[in-house]
This record gives sequence, structure tokens and C-alpha cells, in this order.
Amino acid sequence: MDVAEAGTCQIVALQGAASAVIQELLGEFALRLADAGLRVSGVIESSADKAKPCKAMVLRNLDDERLFSISQDLGPGSQACNLDPEGLVLACAAVQQSIARGTDVVILSKFGKQEAAGGGLADAFGSASAAGLPIITAVSPAMMVAWSNFAGPFAACVPAEIARGPGWIEAWSGRMVTARSARDMIGSPRERIGLG
Repeated sequence: MDVAEAGTCQIVALQGAASAVIQELLGEFALRLADAGLRVSGVIESSADKAKPCKAMVLRNLDDERLFSISQDLGPGSQACNLDPEGLVLACAAVQQSIARGTDVVILSKFGKQEAAGGGLADAFGSASAAGLPIITAVSPAMMVAWSNFAGPFAACVPAEIARGPGWIEAWSGRMVTARSARDMIGSPRERIGLG
């Protein structure tokens, strides 16, 4: 999808690369958008321990760099990845507070199983959508049915390779922020978002 096709989408979800690559790209976008003068809120995922990436995942708050652990410590013999829902709740609340204070763009690490079930960062997606804010996130192909049901026609999936192109994120966010400003002047964004 090129800039023109994605230009009317409230939410853009990246696909087509490993999770770590997409999270790094989301971090780059946050920096580039902030450098362009936009207020950027949200969380991105990273490994707190590169030697054990599955066991030590954190969400980094883009507002204040706070880290929220989203992995439970199952002990040295465990081979399982175990998500800590409490960390997700705290991270979600932090993003919602940022949205309430005012922001221009929201970056959320991903839409996954937790969000599809109404947990995880689902409330942050909802708060950003209700505020009429542009959102950039990631979604795996396995979650596409749940994602389509959640996001509806206001979302588009974009290959990470396309989004990495020169000026893509700036062009998309610029169109979305301009469109949001126009909507704010003429009426309620809630009627135009359609996400609940």
C-alpha cells in the first residue's frame, strides 16, 4: 500500500517482518515523528534480557521511557513464555493517561491474542480511536480475522518494507493529523471512527 492508499486509514498495522524488526521500526517512527514536532504516545515491546528474549519482555512507554514488564518469571528451568497480564494493564493505563493529556499520534506495540479477547492494550486502542487519533501498530497474519472485526474499515495493513520507505511515516501521519484537525473543527470524531 502506498501513501495515497493508506492516507485515509485511521489505523495502520505493520506486517511482513519478524516481531523484533517491527518493534524496532515502531521505535524509529516514534523518534521521527517527535522530531517532526508531533506529540507521540504509546508503548513498544523489547527484550529486557537479550540472552532470554522470550522470558524478559517489556513495554517501553514512549512518553517517559518507563518500562513495564510483561513477562512472568517462571524460574530457571522453565522453557515457556508466560505473559504477565498485570504488566499489560499498567502499560495500557499509562497510554490512556497520555491520550487524556493530549497527543497527536499513538503507537501501540501490537494487536494480539490479549487484545482480541478485550484485554491487553485493547482499551488503549479504544481510547485513541474515540479521540480520533491516528494509530500505528502491528498485527500478525494469524490475528487478521480478529483484527478486521476489531478495527473495521478504518484500518489498513502495510508491509514493513513499504513503511520503511523514505518519508512514508511522515506522509501518513501528516495526512492523519491534518484530517483529525479538520474533523475537530466540524464535529465529533466518535461518529467517524466506528470502533467501540
